[in-house]
Amino acid sequence: MFCNDTATFRETMKAGWYLSAIFWILSALNVGCTSGRTLRTDAQAPSAFDNQADTRSAAWPSKEWYRGFGSDQLNTLIETAAGNNWDLAGARARVAQADARARAAGAAILPSVDAAGNANFLAGHSGSGSGHETDWSALLSASYEVDFWGKIRATADAAKFLAAASRAQRDTLALTTLAGVGNGYFQVLALRERLTIARANLAAAQELLAVVQARYDAGSASPVELATQKSALSAAALVIPELQQQEGEARAALALLIGRVPEGFDVENTALDSLTEPVVAAGLPSELLTRRPDVLAAEANLQSAHADLAAARAAMFPSLSLTAAAGLQNPALNAAVLTVPGTGTTLAVTGTLAQVIFDHGRLQAQRAEAQAKQEELLAAYRLAIVSALIDVENALSGISHLDAARQFQTENLLQAQRAFDGAKLRYQAGSSDYLILLEAQRTLYAARDQFVQYKLARLQALVGLCKALGGGWTQSAPAAASVTPAPAAASGTQLGNTHR
Repeated sequence: MFCNDTATFRETMKAGWYLSAIFWILSALNVGCTSGRTLRTDAQAPSAFDNQADTRSAAWPSKEWYRGFGSDQLNTLIETAAGNNWDLAGARARVAQADARARAAGAAILPSVDAAGNANFLAGHSGSGSGHETDWSALLSASYEVDFWGKIRATADAAKFLAAASRAQRDTLALTTLAGVGNGYFQVLALRERLTIARANLAAAQELLAVVQARYDAGSASPVELATQKSALSAAALVIPELQQQEGEARAALALLIGRVPEGFDVENTALDSLTEPVVAAGLPSELLTRRPDVLAAEANLQSAHADLAAARAAMFPSLSLTAAAGLQNPALNAAVLTVPGTGTTLAVTGTLAQVIFDHGRLQAQRAEAQAKQEELLAAYRLAIVSALIDVENALSGISHLDAARQFQTENLLQAQRAFDGAKLRYQAGSSDYLILLEAQRTLYAARDQFVQYKLARLQALVGLCKALGGGWTQSAPAAASVTPAPAAASGTQLGNTHR
């Protein structure tokens, strides 16, 4: 009896393996039966940037573009932000979710195999007697939906593209965050330099007040001059608390970016002049589209919408589902007409072909929604390309204008210092009017403060250019070829039928 059961079990397992092999072969053959459409866009890039002087010597930013500023403290802050920023932590979690959804969607392409055991004890008693029996089964079952129209594969592709979009969005957020750390760090240093200048201006105002007071005491200065200088001293003092507040807020914002509480957080004092300016230039605009993660995210979202549209089209066709179960059962066959008592092998195969006849337009509405979603994301994709080009043009234009203003900024500061020194000497000697001295003082302070803001603007413009050029980001793997640039004469979205 034991030998017979063993042989029966082996036959059952063999039948189960045969059944699984048949399902796997059907799933492989179905790849050749799917049909789809290729999405083409009219996205085109110009041949060159308007504000780029020479693209032959272009140096795209590296992945560690921030090291070009020559600040170890900035390097540490950015590396800390890359690991501790809370927004980036959330983005990494969203990527993990998207990858899990993509794996779950892809699992539906292949057959599913389950093992199940069941036992049912029956007992009864009447005047004619009593009886009982135990029905049980140990079955290996497989189910598979024949993806003849490509609906399941299109759904899996949509989830895969969404996962790619999630990774690109994470990289976009990382690029924005790291650029924000650089801008915030430079902002803190600039505010501290402006505070130093404001304190120096206050000291100069106090020194000048002493001169005016001495001349007033000697009868060579009027009460108006004395009152005016006291007012200038108060105005110089009022600037300092305001700059201190701005510096504290800038430090708190920087602490937030690196995942720190603001209490106890500080950065070392570093002169803006000690920082170096990295050499960064833009190459061809067509290259830019492969160096911007936000463009890839828009493209991946568009690809996902196109796959959803293919799935919505396929849902309007018939669906074929196959299920089978094989194993041991007691009774061997339990049916309404024929029952085979005893323990034995059992096999059940079911095929279901279903076609929606009337659903009040539900499937058509879903297809129309998918079509509209694709058109929306196509517009978003084109917008992402144009926005990327505009970002680079603005960054290049900003740096170009700052380069042109460098000489004038330096000359303005130099002449303002000379004018103040000369006016002070002449006033002390009694050969100059006080109002000339007062105006020279104000001009010098404004020139110094403006020059610090000019240096800050240069550093932040370089950060903006690195960010606009993608910050050294490169696509780790080529995107699927379902979205390709259209010919120059094309316009709008072209959907050409292609069969695989």
